Amino acid sequence: MIFGNMPCGKEVEKITLTNAIMSADVITYGGTLTSLRVPDKTGNLTNVVLGLDSLEEYQAQDKFLGALVGRYANRIGNAKFSLNGQEYELEKNDGANHLHGGSNGFYSRVWKILSQTDDSVSLGLESPDMDGGYPGKLSVKVTYSLVGSALHIDYEAESDADTLCNLTNHAYYNLSGDFKSAVLDHEIKIYADKYTPTDSGSIPTGELADVANTPLDLREFTKIGDHIDDDFEQMKFASGYDHNFAINGACGTLRPAAEVYCEKTGILMKFKTDQCGMQFYSGNYLEPLFGKRTAFCLESQAFPDSPNKPNFPSSELKKGERYKHKAVIEFSVK
Repeated sequence: MIFGNMPCGKEVEKITLTNAIMSADVITYGGTLTSLRVPDKTGNLTNVVLGLDSLEEYQAQDKFLGALVGRYANRIGNAKFSLNGQEYELEKNDGANHLHGGSNGFYSRVWKILSQTDDSVSLGLESPDMDGGYPGKLSVKVTYSLVGSALHIDYEAESDADTLCNLTNHAYYNLSGDFKSAVLDHEIKIYADKYTPTDSGSIPTGELADVANTPLDLREFTKIGDHIDDDFEQMKFASGYDHNFAINGACGTLRPAAEVYCEKTGILMKFKTDQCGMQFYSGNYLEPLFGKRTAFCLESQAFPDSPNKPNFPSSELKKGERYKHKAVIEFSVK
């Protein structure tokens, strides 16, 4: 169905995915996940993803709600990087830094429907050479599919020149289904012994620090609100959680990254990724669209600013090689 029209007249479509357990809505603007309905402990379908009612609202907001993000998810310090001995300058759209591909990132493009079935859709995007300041023509394909009680997101990309590629989805979750209530009572567990501390501009220092004895030690189920306002520099910088965790286990292998539980609905969400990192964001700046901390994000990704941190795993995509990345978001009740 038609969700709306861009100012240029281009149609934005809405696709509904369903299987025997759950359903989801995706729009071609930003490849955006606008809703995800999963069973709660009473058996009723509950929407757990923040969404908006109109295309105009999506275009007006700056929170990247539910969107596919690229070419480079998260931040690049000083909005520049070097590749093969050449320096590339990017847009400074987050203070002195570059965030989520710039002000015309993939989240603001109309994606093409490549194929679809009742329970899956593949979306495509062509990003030309020097788009947003990045070298190489990048061809991107992202597939959303419902598999049993899980949403799978599969990312693929190829470039005709060496470039950077770091894609993610920026869905905001509230497992209570009540988007006016804060998620501070949700319990979270993150499978990470280390995280990447940042400066006050959210750019990693390059250190891999232990989570032990900090508010970022979420290795056992902890209420999001328990330490969110602790007197700890990293929490003050971000006004809560907005940190990249180095997920335990080998990069490139699908493995547990996080679990979140909401007692009110009984919904348990398990997040798996094959990426090295995952950003946990506690929705600290969701006003005025929604209330403060009324949702959380789990963004599978390369480490932020990795092009400028030689000790971080590389986010470089070589000419002719294929970028592949998978995230699995599984739901159950307990």
